[in-house]
Amino acid sequence: MPCKIVYQGGNAEIVEKKSRFLASVQPVNSEEEALEFLQEVRREHWGAKHHCYAYVIGEGQRLQRFSDDGEPAGTAGKPILEVLLAEDVHNTLIVVTRYFGGILLGTGGLVRAYTKAAAEGLQASRIAVKQWGCRLKLRTDYAGAGKVQYLLGKNHIPVTGSEFTESVQFEVLVTAEEREALESDLTEATNGQIQIVCAEQLQFALADGEILEFQTDKEA
Repeated sequence: MPCKIVYQGGNAEIVEKKSRFLASVQPVNSEEEALEFLQEVRREHWGAKHHCYAYVIGEGQRLQRFSDDGEPAGTAGKPILEVLLAEDVHNTLIVVTRYFGGILLGTGGLVRAYTKAAAEGLQASRIAVKQWGCRLKLRTDYAGAGKVQYLLGKNHIPVTGSEFTESVQFEVLVTAEEREALESDLTEATNGQIQIVCAEQLQFALADGEILEFQTDKEA
């Protein structure tokens, strides 16, 4: 199933009654990575008293951790976690560092501030949709090439390569859910004059239609 990930972490800052809340967002694949990044934030902002955080890791966000780091219980870590869960992002850590401005915010004010900082940190990050799919190699004649290009464009299938020699070859990425229907449409459109081969199965990430990464796990 497709899942949302942070491809590139971002940073955001908000100010509430002179207190500064600095959000740092980081993609993480393990608890060790999350704790290492947390320590980096602590070292960078050594003068701040609170470094509240939450992270979700693993399939179905099965590992969930959060900390109020000295703030009143339930006012910081849990609100940050709820932002992650509401946005349905996976393998992500958000740390919100607070520089106290001398004015107490109250529990409600803290919840709102940490929630807002975490949300703005995610908004400043680059979010991708990671999914299982296949790298297809399509070979057809010149008569069928235009029909193939039309279908690929119509279905927003990413084309990663093309070659025009005696025949025409396209290399595309297609999700597991799209593959069967696309192969059927291509075969029908070209009257069967097309060769379709899955070169490899892989995971790939898309953000705004742009291919961001490949993570090959096994061959087809």
